[in-house]
Amino acid sequence: MTPRKRLATVWLAGCSGCHMSFLDLDLWLIELAELAEIVYSPIASDVKIYPNAVDIALVEGAVGTSDNLALLQQVRANTTTLVSFGDCALTANVPGMRNPMADPQAVLRCAYGELADAGAQPPGDPLLPQLLPRALPVHELVPVEVYLPGCPPPAERIRAVLEALLQGERPQLAPEQIRFG
Repeated sequence: MTPRKRLATVWLAGCSGCHMSFLDLDLWLIELAELAEIVYSPIASDVKIYPNAVDIALVEGAVGTSDNLALLQQVRANTTTLVSFGDCALTANVPGMRNPMADPQAVLRCAYGELADAGAQPPGDPLLPQLLPRALPVHELVPVEVYLPGCPPPAERIRAVLEALLQGERPQLAPEQIRFG
């Protein structure tokens, strides 16, 4: 019997919609559990440290903070096939809407001073990781083997990509599956 592939899912700066769509795989998740061991995921494990020797990682979200960047670097160093999972990972999408402000402190002032309830204050440094100057798509920081677009990608598209990767093949998405939003 062939050993199961080691699968991880990672959540960076995003809304977790891609992970919710992953859960929409419904009964296929049972088949997936027979084909792959989920070794790291915000929805399926309590593991806090990214493991070594991961075969496939689905990385959701843009890279918007120092913690996102550190985790992404760990993922890349310990993963064979990195999948940029969803539009935020591919383009920075919604997290990238802060990029025109160009100054992380201006972003915090706007979010907590101008847009929040009266008297709200930006959290202090010990409470939050540092915002990067810009929210970036994953491929601008590390090499990516597979791109999985969608906001979020529908379950059928996620399954098509995972089935191919688990069989050792390069995913071939149909033209109607290669679109954003």
